[in-house]
Amino acid sequence: MAIFELEPMKHHVLICNGSTCMRHEGEEVTQAIRDEIREQNAEAYIHTTRTRCNGRCHDAAVVIVYPQGDWYGQMTPAAGTELVQKLVAGEKLKPHLFHTTNYK
Repeated sequence: MAIFELEPMKHHVLICNGSTCMRHEGEEVTQAIRDEIREQNAEAYIHTTRTRCNGRCHDAAVVIVYPQGDWYGQMTPAAGTELVQKLVAGEKLKPHLFHTTNYK
């Protein structure tokens, strides 16, 4: 997903595609998040980036959302879909949230 206008962007979703996360449905989580962004017509304000290992292998699969600094673990494709729905609603996916850095 290319993003050309940065002004409307509200969320940058970093999706771990390191080896451990990939063994824990990292690819499926990535696709579920991207599919739901399209479904919600949120491409203008939610951007995704695949990352390498984020160093939290025991929390695999890991997704990080900025600028909030929210770290989500044990993500599944269904949780990825729900995460996007929560972001659109201005909420957090509390069952999977294991750390927040509160950058806001």
